[in-house]
Amino acid sequence: MREALAFLASEQNEDGSFGAGRYARNVAITALASLAFMSDGNVPGRGEYSSNVEHGLEYILNNSAENGLIAAEAANGPMYGHGFATLFLGEVYGMTAGGGDTEQADRVYEALSRAIRLIERTQNDQGGWRYNPVPYDADVSVTICQIMALRSARNAGLEVDKTVIDRAVEYVRQCQNTNGGFKYQLESGSSAWPRSAAGVASLYYAGIYEDEAIDDGLGYLLTNAKPGEEINAAHYFYGHYYAVQTMYLAGGDYWATWWPAIREQLLAAQNDDGSWTDSSVGDAYGTSMSLIILQMPKRYLPIFQK
Repeated sequence: MREALAFLASEQNEDGSFGAGRYARNVAITALASLAFMSDGNVPGRGEYSSNVEHGLEYILNNSAENGLIAAEAANGPMYGHGFATLFLGEVYGMTAGGGDTEQADRVYEALSRAIRLIERTQNDQGGWRYNPVPYDADVSVTICQIMALRSARNAGLEVDKTVIDRAVEYVRQCQNTNGGFKYQLESGSSAWPRSAAGVASLYYAGIYEDEAIDDGLGYLLTNAKPGEEINAAHYFYGHYYAVQTMYLAGGDYWATWWPAIREQLLAAQNDDGSWTDSSVGDAYGTSMSLIILQMPKRYLPIFQK
C-alpha cells in the first residue's frame, strides 16, 4: 500500500484537487482520494499524508457554495460530486471534531450542514436524487451517494431528517428487480451488478440490516459480481467500491468469500508504480477506489465501523 499512497500523493494538483483531463479538478475524485488517505489513518494534523488530506479538504471547502452545493465551476451533473464531497466532510468532522483546529472544524461543520440541507431539499417525489440539485428525476447511482453522505453526517452528530431517509429507502426498494438486482431508474431498466451493489449498500446505510431485499441483492451479487467472475467489467472500481462494503456489512460467509477474492484481484492488477489504471476516469480515481477497498478492514473511517 505504501507505493499506492505515494503514487496518489504525487497526483495531487497544486490547489489540492485530484483528477486530470475531462475530470480535471473534480470534487468527487478529490473527495475519494482524500478518503483513501484517511483509510490509512491520515487526517488533518496527523499522519504521513496529513497535508494531502488537508489540501484536499481546503479544495472541497473552497468549492462549497452558500446554497450548500459542493461543485467545481465546470462540474457536469454535480450531485455525484456533491454526494462524495459531503461524505468526505462527514468523515473528516467525525474523526477530528473532538480536537485540533477549531476554526477548521467550524468551517467543516458549516459546509457539511449546508450540504446536508441541500440534499434534503432536493429529494424528488419518488424519494431519490439525480445529476442536478433539483427535485425532478432520480436514479439509484446518484441516490446512494446522498444516502451515504446523510449517514456519515448523522454518525458525526448532525441532525438528519428521518423522513428523507424513509423516502429514500422506499425509492431504492422499488428499484429492485425480481432477480435481486437493481435497475437504474424506477421507470425501466435491467439489473447490473455495479448499481445493484449500490442498491444493497443504500439499504444498509439507511439503517436496514436484515431484510429480504438485502438477501436477494446479496445473492444477485454472488452470482454476477464475484471478483474474477464479473458478468461485465464496466464501472469496475465503482461497483467493487460498493460491493466490498455490502459484503463487509453482511459479514459471515459473505465477507469470508468476497474479501480474499477482491484482495487477490486488485493486488494482481496493481501497476509497478503502485497505481491502478482506469481508462475512463483516470488513474487517480482507480487508485483511490482500490486503496479504499483494500484498507477497509482497518476501519479507520467511521462510515465503515459496524
